[in-house]
Amino acid sequence: MKKSTRILASLAGLAVVAGLTVAAGPASAAEARAAVQPRIVGGHAASIQYPIGVWNACTVILIKPDWLLTAAHCTWKIEYVAIGTDRTKPVATSSSDRRVFYPGPGTADVALVHLATPVTAVKPVLIARGSPAVGTPTRIVGFGQTCPAVNCGGITNVAQEADTSVVADSKCPVITEGDRELCTNNPGNAGACYGDSGGPQLMKTHLNEWILVGVTSGWGTVNTDCGAAPSIYTDVTEKGGVRQWIAQTVGGLTNAG
Repeated sequence: MKKSTRILASLAGLAVVAGLTVAAGPASAAEARAAVQPRIVGGHAASIQYPIGVWNACTVILIKPDWLLTAAHCTWKIEYVAIGTDRTKPVATSSSDRRVFYPGPGTADVALVHLATPVTAVKPVLIARGSPAVGTPTRIVGFGQTCPAVNCGGITNVAQEADTSVVADSKCPVITEGDRELCTNNPGNAGACYGDSGGPQLMKTHLNEWILVGVTSGWGTVNTDCGAAPSIYTDVTEKGGVRQWIAQTVGGLTNAG
């Protein structure tokens, strides 16, 4: 990744190489589950069935039946994908067959993963067109650690969620791509951690529907203790052109109501 303070999507001894595109080798569902880090620091078990899942050591987001969204810095080691908020009891499974990185303008820690077999049992999340303003309440979801240091805790089976909000970019001094990054508060030291990379940052609409505004990317300051300071999420709305790239790549997107 372009920043050394990105949330790592790895176990101890499993190197994360930024932007690395590698062919995936075969692996069992058990091996894939074992590779995932624990959960969000300071969060609680997912309250609803979010359209998320596990791919390698990262959280992924279902945006179309045959497309996932995740962080670009996630390393492709295995093909297996489990969709659902309980990774031991997935609602659906599939396998990844290719990955597409954001080409610019600028940079964005986001990638698309294509599924060999479409997932029809889960409704994909809609992506917001407009970027959330400072102060907007959001929710983050993922399968990352509950303790703040690398490899400090065991794994979780159920995805965790935490309520957050968008704050001014000045709170995240390591931001370099303002139009394609969201600085997000970690109230009460609750925030994303190792293994949450690629997970969703959601915003609720006037129709009481959760829609996607960001993808978990990394720390917002030089403090790398999870939840200790604001974090950075890739802005996937139209503000910096990411949503337009996604729509072009996946064959169109449905707008939120």
